[in-house]
Amino acid sequence: MAVTLYDLTTMSQDQLDDVFRRGPMGEIPDGDAQGTAIVAPGTDLEVPVLIFTRWLAWRGKVFYRPQGYLLNKVGPLGLHLVKAWVYVAPSWFDGQPAIILDYSKTSLIAHKVRDEIREVSPGTFLGIVYYGTLKTINFVLQFNT
Repeated sequence: MAVTLYDLTTMSQDQLDDVFRRGPMGEIPDGDAQGTAIVAPGTDLEVPVLIFTRWLAWRGKVFYRPQGYLLNKVGPLGLHLVKAWVYVAPSWFDGQPAIILDYSKTSLIAHKVRDEIREVSPGTFLGIVYYGTLKTINFVLQFNT
């Protein structure tokens, strides 16, 4: 069953966790993805934070699969900043394979950040953000397929 951006942005945290848990890893993506942050799902904060992050702070990621890294699209202009190494490893969430976006050796400002993604529908990846070992928020990456 295909999961849409709308589906993911209207789910509870337990539902998002279940979708991630059941999602296949997929292949490491390549190219430009639009990003949507999911913060405080199911609360009054979710929509304002989604709007703020989407238009002012974070717009997505650009993956360079052959080189094994990505750059985040930041700010209203979507500047390509904040690099992460991309590789496959066990998820901290459930121990199953996931695509890891590792900022520990590439970014001074995000060195404590680790993202994990899985492809939950063709071209749509659900992500988890860790700060240190603390699971914080979710996000969605959408690639043109």
